Amino acid sequence: MTLHLAVALDGAGWHPAAWRAEGARPDRLFTPGYWTELVAEAERGLLDFVTFEDALGLQSTRLNEPDERLDQVRGRLDAVLIASRVAPLTSRIGLVPTAGTTHTEPFHVAIGIASLDHISRGRAGWRPQIYGRPDLVAHFGRRPPFPPQDYSPERDPVFGRHLQDLFAEAADAVEVVRRLWDSWEDDAEIRDVATGRFIDRDKLHYIDFRGEWFSVKGPSITPRSPQGQPLVTSLAHDRLPYEFAARASDVVYVTPRHREDATAIVESVRAAEAAVGRTEPPLRIFADLVVFLDAHDAAGRKARLDDLDGAELDSDAHVFTGTPEELAGLLLEWREAGLEGFRLRPGVLPHDLVAITRGLVPALQNAGAFRAAYDTADLRGRLGLARPASRYAKVS
Repeated sequence: MTLHLAVALDGAGWHPAAWRAEGARPDRLFTPGYWTELVAEAERGLLDFVTFEDALGLQSTRLNEPDERLDQVRGRLDAVLIASRVAPLTSRIGLVPTAGTTHTEPFHVAIGIASLDHISRGRAGWRPQIYGRPDLVAHFGRRPPFPPQDYSPERDPVFGRHLQDLFAEAADAVEVVRRLWDSWEDDAEIRDVATGRFIDRDKLHYIDFRGEWFSVKGPSITPRSPQGQPLVTSLAHDRLPYEFAARASDVVYVTPRHREDATAIVESVRAAEAAVGRTEPPLRIFADLVVFLDAHDAAGRKARLDDLDGAELDSDAHVFTGTPEELAGLLLEWREAGLEGFRLRPGVLPHDLVAITRGLVPALQNAGAFRAAYDTADLRGRLGLARPASRYAKVS
């Protein structure tokens, strides 16, 4: 079975001190050329897709509030706009930006991702993300300030209910977006100059969604995109987000620590699919890993970055240090747990991205586990997902 590989792009890399590493480009982080070069390198390595991180507040070392650190990267460009910028300059690689569900209207997300799918000719995806930090509420002013600044998620059962609400809202948001993507049938645009008819009004549909969180009439303002339904992906660590992914997503990123953990997580994801009544197709399960790759001293390079940052790197995902060939062996071992692919988080950009494309990829190709060329132009097809018909189209 051929592995799928994606790369998660974020700032100067996933180590907080990455911007201070040799070869980093901190002066270019907020330029379009920086992102174009990274994505072009990922496409050179035949990767399935890249993801772009985003948030509604400045990065922080604290889970629930801003910090006062001045020695780490703060600030970022909008993920959907980065993807739109690089789309015309690439031809095969998938582009999957993050866009939130907690403070962002699903109508705006729907037209943004559909537009990206048009611009990229069928290579767009979306990673919906919830935002629970209380300080973010003040950026929008439309929600009560909950939870309070001094709450403790571990001790506060109210926060658990709040988290459930955030995921329930996110599931509704994805459903609204998916319906809006279907609200134009594929042949709704007539463009008949002779008769003066541009659109067949019978093939534009109200979605009439009414739920606890949203009431959206539709239709979308954006015609149905090349994939029909752009890829939806999500990051999950436990039962609640597993069930969200099973309801809403095509791909789920998980965070095993070792081979046995990967087996248990795959079983939990499949159990979540059964719990929510998901039918075909099953979720594509990708494991996330933070990677530092070098021929000789990857661990030493990471240790020097830890020293610069003043603490050992803390991550939700497994942190790998070693050679590209050693990482290839680990991925092939973990694949046996039932993983379809991996989303790699480069510790330092562009260093570890280049090590992935020019070291890891050839090692996997030599093992017969990775493609030698792109086989499809669209992102859904690359993952073995059919292009769905609009749910509103009449079946003849």
